Amino acid sequence: MIYDRANELAKEIAESDEYRRFCEAKERISDNETTVNLLKEYRKLQYKAQAAMVAGNTDNEIMESLQKLGELLQMNADASAYLIAEYQLNRMLGDIYKILADAIDVDLSMFED
Repeated sequence: MIYDRANELAKEIAESDEYRRFCEAKERISDNETTVNLLKEYRKLQYKAQAAMVAGNTDNEIMESLQKLGELLQMNADASAYLIAEYQLNRMLGDIYKILADAIDVDLSMFED
């Protein structure tokens, strides 16, 4: 029963506007190797910055590179649309996870800012 509902939710997510916009944006960037590589580098820098923050460090060089690359990606309409769509999809999935966690009283406070 619970797995049936989970599968129904998965189907609804796959049919959602957020997922549709994400797929469309991903398709638009997929043919542009430069944009794809810039987005991969942006993601790597994000992970490095997060790892530094978790370790209690601030790597100004990484942060500066991340900011510059972010500004460059914002000037690319397809890359910008992809990042926005990705954010919106992740926000929806995060909201769903929070709803589920709240329903069973899972404490997520350690993940908050």
